[in-house]
Amino acid sequence: MDFEGIIPDWFKSIVEVGNTLLWGDFLIGLLILAGLYFSISSRFVQFRWFREMFYVLKEKAEILPDGSKGISPFKAFTISAASRVGTGNIAGVATAIVLGGPGAVFWMWVIAFFGAATAFFESTLAQVFKVKDREGGFRGGPAYYMEKGLDQRWLGIFFAILITVTFGFVFNGLQSNTIAHAYEEAFNIDRWVIGVIIAAFTALVIFGGAKWIANVTGYIVPVMAVIYLAVVLVILIINYDQIIPMISTIFANAFGIREAFGGAVGAAILNGFQRGLFSNEAGMGSAPNAAAAAAVSHPVKQGLIQSLGVFFDTMVVCTATAIIILMYTDLEYGADALQGIQVTQAAMTSQIGSFGATFIAIVILLFAYSSILGNFFYGQSNLNYIKENKAVLFIFKALVVVMVFIGAVMDLETAWATADVFMALMAVTNLVAVFALSSIVFQVAADYRTQLKQGINPVFQTNNIKADLSDVDEWGENRYAYRENERSE
Repeated sequence: MDFEGIIPDWFKSIVEVGNTLLWGDFLIGLLILAGLYFSISSRFVQFRWFREMFYVLKEKAEILPDGSKGISPFKAFTISAASRVGTGNIAGVATAIVLGGPGAVFWMWVIAFFGAATAFFESTLAQVFKVKDREGGFRGGPAYYMEKGLDQRWLGIFFAILITVTFGFVFNGLQSNTIAHAYEEAFNIDRWVIGVIIAAFTALVIFGGAKWIANVTGYIVPVMAVIYLAVVLVILIINYDQIIPMISTIFANAFGIREAFGGAVGAAILNGFQRGLFSNEAGMGSAPNAAAAAAVSHPVKQGLIQSLGVFFDTMVVCTATAIIILMYTDLEYGADALQGIQVTQAAMTSQIGSFGATFIAIVILLFAYSSILGNFFYGQSNLNYIKENKAVLFIFKALVVVMVFIGAVMDLETAWATADVFMALMAVTNLVAVFALSSIVFQVAADYRTQLKQGINPVFQTNNIKADLSDVDEWGENRYAYRENERSE
């Protein structure tokens, strides 16, 4: 069955124009400006408190005053990682290298370095302005700090709609597209068949309440991530003599000293920033939704956790994939070359034999499917922010399932281009709000630093800072008055 024409040409034209307008000098400049501002103004919090990130990661979930146990910092880290680690790390890196040359990897590192500071700011804000949900836990994110921090509910609604469409439909379509291409390459299965299967399993979870699928996936993904990284490490050890030349190639192409093809410097920057943003999501406004769910004694703790998540995603997982691809001797560049997940499969096959394509197919199935479920919950949470309505939620669920199928059969270029447009719109909207609220983060971070110097476990209360947080519900004076406040090393 042929579904290649399922996406009309007029839609592709709109996407192309949108990418030209958003991903010209404007968004790249905005991402650099945001990263520089958040890094310099915080005295490079992503490095200065790097050790503190690991200390916070091992903390247990807070026992709330009502006796319930909240989500631990580590659990919140894994929730956001489930959405981060997926298509961007395996297929996205391949696309960046093929279209932007080896230098694109360097620019992915750049956006991760500065993005780690951006992630700290947006996730700290998400914690400050979080609210209680019906189950006794927390929810929050950009929509909430836009409403409570900026007193602009209309902007919160706009962002909630944007993230619901982006993650529920666009990104889920891209995830299923990557799975379908991987299984087409490994097993020669028609993509529409894979689309039907993925859509069916997605429907089982979101309609049928088959939470066991989500739970099993949640347990398997971390194991598979370790296996994937272990395989890459073995390949790196075997090919140790290629490490220095590979790094040299990345830097040479990043600055045009040795270009892979004409105009490679601009292509490297563009593709490095696009795929880097898609992968680590820093500044996009998605990870704060997971950050807000954590029960911590101070907002800064979750800001540090999400900053660490950016480093893990790009510096570890994306770099691991890049290593495999750049060691592939038959790698070709340009729009006419092999694209996406199939590049990674070919590179892995060249290293470990015919099982390489199958191995990547299994890895991407677990990574991308966990992302589909995580993306759905992001969309559902923001839909509930606008208004909790069972009929609207049912329609949303149905459209998610449909989009998972459509994504599997649409062409690769349109899938990635559509994702680029929507994540750009999210980033612009979110960064405007984070810039406007950055003074609150400065004060909250100063409060955290003061308590650290006193040798105590930082506990946040709204009266600790000068900013007016009268509309904040979850950080009252006696919020954690009952708990031990000693910090043990």
